[in-house]
Amino acid sequence: MHDDTTALRQWFAEGLRLATPIRRNLAIVDAFAAVPRERFLGPGPWQIMSDKHPDDPFTTPDDQPHWLYHDVLVAIDPARRLNNGMPSFWAHNLDHLDLRRGERVLQVGAGTGYYSAVLAQIVGREGHVAAVEHDPGLAARAADNLAPWDNVDVVAGDGRAHDPGDVDVVVVFAGSTHPAPLWLDRLADGGRLLMPLTGDDGIGFMLRATRHDTAFDAAAISGVGIFHCVAGRDTAAASRLQQALTPRRAPAVPWQRQPIPIQALHRGDPAPQDTDRVWYHAPGFWLERQPAQGIS
Repeated sequence: MHDDTTALRQWFAEGLRLATPIRRNLAIVDAFAAVPRERFLGPGPWQIMSDKHPDDPFTTPDDQPHWLYHDVLVAIDPARRLNNGMPSFWAHNLDHLDLRRGERVLQVGAGTGYYSAVLAQIVGREGHVAAVEHDPGLAARAADNLAPWDNVDVVAGDGRAHDPGDVDVVVVFAGSTHPAPLWLDRLADGGRLLMPLTGDDGIGFMLRATRHDTAFDAAAISGVGIFHCVAGRDTAAASRLQQALTPRRAPAVPWQRQPIPIQALHRGDPAPQDTDRVWYHAPGFWLERQPAQGIS
């Protein structure tokens, strides 16, 4: 079994399909089955963590790749608490992006490139992924790891400032308090933004926004705890976000199960007459709350 990594990957991907579950886009299953995770994580043994015990890492006893084909975090830089993300978490998020072959993707926070390769598999050779990584060392590793994928360009730089041209999807792998204006500018009509909105504690939710001409609808896809995005933080906004999420994080009422009552993303600052419609605001944008239906 240790030598048959193709079978391992297929088993792993089918497990994600059932456990996540992946319902909307089965190309995600094929992508996880195609990408060798060990290529992106350096030589083993590896430090891995389960979702239930993220603060209790386990070091694999050897460098056999079968350890990586479970739904686990794998440490990239333990000192910075930087990990290769939980596969089921990203499978769930990608399942809500409705990615199609031929689409153009901006990925912010490429890390060592594993999820860049997954994205590249989903959009196919007709599509393109611009994978931006702020850390130059990680960007260099990602560029080397992604050499077999000729539909990926790795950029070492600031993902909030890099201009990819028009794209169909922006997917962000680090937590901000607000989207970069350029992300919204470059989304084509019908394009989707998926990003973690997080407070100072790194906890928040995955925001999905879809562009319709100049308007954006919005929804919360899942809860998230994630590494901060460089230059994507505003202290006052982070405090407001944590305050807005506090009732949904109370132990008696697990916040992940409570709907986040948003329906639209607006650019700019809310006007005085919009006060009652604002669920959260941060530099350059605000989220409109759903009409009251027993949800506060």
